[in-house]
Amino acid sequence: MELKPVIYLYPEQKQNTMVGLDYNGTLTVSYPEYGNGWQVIAHPDGTIINTKDGKEYSYLFWEGMSADASYDLSAGFIVPGWQTAEFLQDKLSKLGLTPKEYNEFIVYWLPRMKDNNFNLIHFATKEEYDDRAVLSITPKPDSILRVFMVFQSLEDDRMTVEPQELKSFERKGFAVVEWGGRGLDRIFFH
Repeated sequence: MELKPVIYLYPEQKQNTMVGLDYNGTLTVSYPEYGNGWQVIAHPDGTIINTKDGKEYSYLFWEGMSADASYDLSAGFIVPGWQTAEFLQDKLSKLGLTPKEYNEFIVYWLPRMKDNNFNLIHFATKEEYDDRAVLSITPKPDSILRVFMVFQSLEDDRMTVEPQELKSFERKGFAVVEWGGRGLDRIFFH
């Protein structure tokens, strides 16, 4: 199953930054090229200059394949496909994404979700995502927000799930924000 995260860096001042990824799976695509890690110059406005090619990037992107991931979909939200954009704007904003960040998230994921009758949406827990895709960042960030959405297309809304409790994020100092997601072919319950 494919994961498609992007990483934003917001230091308090321009700084050299190393971003490493220890992913329990196979890295299939990265932009800019990951190599042995991303070595970049990060700016407070989120601009990233890749030191390997000298080019500017809005974020770091990676995609990976993992066969062993499972998610507890007994908690989440069932959302009509046509309401997905509004739902994501609301929830991603509450989680702590800025309008720029949640708009980029929605532009990427909405085409895959809007025409479904319903979407079961679950935001992965630390154990379901963070511990399987570990970031190592130098210098160490003061705050990190990692939002990873898992969704499954549903034909109807007869299924019931426990509403998922979402915690908001406070950006402090050098902040790192990552968002990503994946669609599931089948539903797996723990």
